[in-house]
Amino acid sequence: MPHTDSSTSSSTDDTIDLRLRQEEDIARLIDLDSTGREADGRADLLDHIVEWRPTSTPLGTFQLVPVRIGRDLRLIAQWMNDPSVAAFWELDGPDETTASHLGGQLDGDGRSVPCLGVLDGAPMSYWEVYRADLDPLARYYPARPHDTGIHLLIGRVGDRGRGLGTILLRAAADLVLEHRPSCTRVVAEPDLRNTPSVAAFLGAGFRFSAEVELPGKRAALMLRDRALRHVL
Repeated sequence: MPHTDSSTSSSTDDTIDLRLRQEEDIARLIDLDSTGREADGRADLLDHIVEWRPTSTPLGTFQLVPVRIGRDLRLIAQWMNDPSVAAFWELDGPDETTASHLGGQLDGDGRSVPCLGVLDGAPMSYWEVYRADLDPLARYYPARPHDTGIHLLIGRVGDRGRGLGTILLRAAADLVLEHRPSCTRVVAEPDLRNTPSVAAFLGAGFRFSAEVELPGKRAALMLRDRALRHVL
């Protein structure tokens, strides 16, 4: 796992440094062609995530930035090899294992987009935003057109277990609902054994809909409805 030794600098210095780096880091992470459209010309199934604006959270400025394997593989592979992550994602092993998983999405038709979660300029989480209605998941629940699913992995060990996931899940779901007007709800299907994850979704305004038997796991089907966005 990546580790930063901050013993020789003050928290104030760290904060100032993050603020100074934020615009530069975000600009480096976003890769648009001259039209602002996805450079590979794939079908627009997720309303151009690459153009989604950052959002403010109680933790700082958060943005979903589509993954580039050449830039991001080593970091994501390190996260996947954390035993607590591997227990649920099952993508531990050499970098090629993670590369194959990412490539399957990046080389696909655009129905699933892997992203880094960038908080105040620092990549700290891995996300998958996908068309749940076009995914095999739709065979296991009454899907609606444009249902959009999300998966989350918090990469840094120090960021886990302190409520950060709840805040970012709410932010990510709101980004989906803001930028995808045809989407009426955001869908998630965490493993029922992963009780911290289920609790984070509930805290983020998702409601528990059903237990679903999926290939390889029994999942909690979680929904965040556009109509209840400002209520839950």
